[in-house]
Amino acid sequence: MRFERVRLSNFKCYDDADVRLDRGVTVIHGLNGSGKSSLLEACFFALYGSKALDNTLDEVVTIGADDAEVELWFAHDGDAYHVERRVRNTGEQAQTAKCVLEGPDGTVEGARDVRARVEELLRMDAEAFVNCAYVRQGEVNKLINASPDERQDMLDSLLQLGKLEEYRERASDARVGVDRVRRDKRGSLSQLDDQIEAKEDENLHARLNDRKTELEEVTAEIERFEQQREKAVETRDGAAEILDSYEEKRAELDDLESDIEELREAISETERDREELAETIADHRETREDHRDELGDLLGETELDGSADDPPEPAAVDDLLDDLAERDDELQETLQEVTAEVSEHSTKAENLHETADDLESQAEAKREEADDLESDVAETREALGDRREKIDDLAERIEALEGEFDDAPVEFGEAESFRGEVAEELSEVRETVASLESDVANQRERIEEAEDLLEEGKCPECGQDVDGSPHVESIDDDRERLAELEADLEDARGRRDDLEDRLEEAERLVEVEAEARECRTNRSNVEQLVDQREATLEEKVEQAEAKRDEADDLESEAAEKREAAADHEDAAAESRERVGEINGERGTIRDRRERLERVDELLAAVADATDAVERLRDRREQLEETNDERRERLAEKRERRSELQEEFDEDRIEEAREQRENAADYVEKADAKLESLRERRDELQSAIGGVEAEIEELESLRERRDELAERVERLDSLYEEAEQLQRMYGDLRAELRRRNVESLEAMLNEIFDLVYQNDSYARIELSGEYELTVYQKDGEPLDPEQLSGGERALFNLSLRCAIYRLLAEGIEGAAPMPPLILDEPTVFLDSGHVSQLVELVEAMREYGVEQILVVSHDDELVGAADDLVRVEKDSTTNRSSVRREQPEDRLAEAVEADD
Repeated sequence: MRFERVRLSNFKCYDDADVRLDRGVTVIHGLNGSGKSSLLEACFFALYGSKALDNTLDEVVTIGADDAEVELWFAHDGDAYHVERRVRNTGEQAQTAKCVLEGPDGTVEGARDVRARVEELLRMDAEAFVNCAYVRQGEVNKLINASPDERQDMLDSLLQLGKLEEYRERASDARVGVDRVRRDKRGSLSQLDDQIEAKEDENLHARLNDRKTELEEVTAEIERFEQQREKAVETRDGAAEILDSYEEKRAELDDLESDIEELREAISETERDREELAETIADHRETREDHRDELGDLLGETELDGSADDPPEPAAVDDLLDDLAERDDELQETLQEVTAEVSEHSTKAENLHETADDLESQAEAKREEADDLESDVAETREALGDRREKIDDLAERIEALEGEFDDAPVEFGEAESFRGEVAEELSEVRETVASLESDVANQRERIEEAEDLLEEGKCPECGQDVDGSPHVESIDDDRERLAELEADLEDARGRRDDLEDRLEEAERLVEVEAEARECRTNRSNVEQLVDQREATLEEKVEQAEAKRDEADDLESEAAEKREAAADHEDAAAESRERVGEINGERGTIRDRRERLERVDELLAAVADATDAVERLRDRREQLEETNDERRERLAEKRERRSELQEEFDEDRIEEAREQRENAADYVEKADAKLESLRERRDELQSAIGGVEAEIEELESLRERRDELAERVERLDSLYEEAEQLQRMYGDLRAELRRRNVESLEAMLNEIFDLVYQNDSYARIELSGEYELTVYQKDGEPLDPEQLSGGERALFNLSLRCAIYRLLAEGIEGAAPMPPLILDEPTVFLDSGHVSQLVELVEAMREYGVEQILVVSHDDELVGAADDLVRVEKDSTTNRSSVRREQPEDRLAEAVEADD
């Protein structure tokens, strides 16, 4: 397998990066923290997704971005593949938005399916990839620091031995499961034998024959009782028919007696109703006469023609009422018009009074506004006088402040520049003072050391004996130099004190200039305000005069409104007099209408009374006809009653009643006997069914016993096969582990001897339990932990490369290995060990590793590379970029740096 190209977008520290990777050794170099490791992590993430991360998907998206994309193009076993992953981080938690793997067999989509396909291609998951091909930063000592059990699990997993252990455990589980089922089935077989023996001891066939014989006897007895019961039922039903006929006639006779009594009562009640109707007719006649008397009296008070005996027609009354109603309607309309005039004049008068009041209020308000304006003018004139005095005071203060520059070293307006120059000069002098103080201290220390050496007889220049030394007199020069330095320091301190005083004066002048500028601004503002206020004074005077004129106009208009209101009030009084006249005429009409309406009511009442008398007479005649019909029906029912009384035979009825009771008693006893016999028959049938079921169950138990015995035999055979399979997988795993351990040990020694040229160590031993031991030349064993840091790191790199080589040679032609990736392998190596690491990388290339990727900033590794990839980070944006470069360019830069 070989990585060909990787493209990143918003992945960790990369905004946008695209780099191609070739065969051979590629070194990815750059400063620490520039993002070198992130480039390889992106390749790892493209293959395995979230399984390649230590934390969550949130960590891969660049801060401030919503999406991160990673694309990886790689070749595997002669075929080209392209995988793309996109992570979206717009919610509470980042999620995979897209995951696609394109290959010769088609397209695979979805994070889980893509990861499963990659694991299938490489024959390793993310953990195996890290343990085999990817030595991540800080994990170079991972294998040596692991316990033997952990190291065994890692290597067994990489060498596919874990599958054999998994198969052995499955075979063991299968054996245990078969044994558990076998014991269960044997127990079930023993239970079936006990059940069959118990069933055979019950003599089921003899019990079945006894139950069938008894059932035949009970069935014959049931048939005999059913025949006798049928005869008794016929006798009972015949007697019941005779008694039912008697009961029907007795019921008819009772009904006749009841009907006769009801008819007699109905006739009497109807006669009473006829008498009540006669009384009601007399009442209606009396009421009619009273109405005629009242009608005669009222007719004399109206303009109608007629009397009580010859009353007028109702139509004449209605015509007169219509005339009066029409006149009343006319008066009502007139009244509404006059009332509207009253309301209109009253409203207008009221509105005019309100308008006059409003106008007078407005006039008063205008006069008050004029008074306020005049008062405001007086106050403003007084305030303007105060502000003019303030302007004079500010002018005096400005003149005084500018006068302070008369004796100053600069002109007014140049104080800020002067302060800057003094501050700059003071800074330089202070630096000079500090430098001189340091030189004086160093010179004094040097003189003191020289004086000590002289006292000991040593030369202060070279430390040799003073006798014959040409440099003994140099201490006098040092003392002269110290005196010069001290004089220079004193002068510098004097200049510094003078400049500090000048700086203080410059700062004071800056403050004076600032105050003068502020006074000028204040004076300008006050002058502008005075001008504005003087301009508004005349406007306010004119406004006050205008408001007084407006008040006079408003009062004149209010007087006119009150005169108009008086005219409308007079018109409203006239309309009210007209309303009184109309209401008086309407009262007269209302009295006439009430008398006529009463006449109309009396005429209707007399007519209703006459109609009631005629209607009640008709009703009385109908009741008399109904009673005649009832008397005829009463005579017919009395005749039928006499006929039924002659048909009754008491002796025959008594005989039929006795037969019915005897037959019913027999039927009841027969039913009880039949119920008992049927229950016994059902019991026998149930018992027969139970025995037959037990016989069938016995046969079923025998069949189940034969089947279970056959199954137990098969389970015995299966148990033996599972036991043999378990031993085979265990033996095969042990043999393969022994062979792999031998091969890995040989490869490890070969690689270690090649890259570690040291006579101190003789060989490395790898036990069957994956315990590592280093033997010195004298035969003394060492634990790898006892090696130095660089030796231990080189030892681990050799071990990882040996594992990689073993896997590559073990599966060659079936699934090519991924690139060998070393992320910062020089962390624990000194320069000598780095050279050995370079030899290790060369050795792996010679062993046929197609692609090796190394992350490092070591120049020796860079020089050994076939291809270089530089990673740089922008300090302003904190974003990384990547580009390819030639190894000779890198070497040229190194040479230039050395020059």
